[in-house]
Amino acid sequence: MIKKMKEQLAQNLSEKRYKHSVNVSKTAKVLAKQFECDPEKAKIAGLLHDCARELTNNRLLSTAEAFGIVVGEIERAQSVLLHALIGAKVAEVDYGVSDPEILHAIAVHTTGGPNMTILDKIIFLADVIEPGRSFPGVELIRKLAEEDLDKAVLAAYNQSILFLAAHDSIIHPDTIIGRNELLLNK
Repeated sequence: MIKKMKEQLAQNLSEKRYKHSVNVSKTAKVLAKQFECDPEKAKIAGLLHDCARELTNNRLLSTAEAFGIVVGEIERAQSVLLHALIGAKVAEVDYGVSDPEILHAIAVHTTGGPNMTILDKIIFLADVIEPGRSFPGVELIRKLAEEDLDKAVLAAYNQSILFLAAHDSIIHPDTIIGRNELLLNK
């Protein structure tokens, strides 16, 4: 099943995005074993998390409409955010994934959000720390991921928020909600 998904994904993504997806899948599998989550689900969600990432902005908006995804003001302004929600639908329709946990992890991998499951957190984090990622602060997040999933996810939220604020970019409310929830549940 994974082999067939990889072949299909390789045909639909650039080499760079495909490599990132494979790296996220491998990282997610390691994290899943570490934090007692299903490694097969993590591998699949990691592999397919960006399956819609290379759609153009116009295509993201039209595809969201075709799937019945509600496009809010923020998603309309930052249509790249839609790739996660569309990716969950594409994973279901084009890759035959029916597991709601995998589909949800794909849907929230970019913004994070409230009530994240362990699998959601693993995919969110694996996308940030896979070996191909290089940015100031990534080593700290990787180190935290070796010890505590929530601390690593919190650090990833903080990194994302600081980056977006520094670039005068919109911060999705789900990112703030997810971060605050982690802090409230400490």
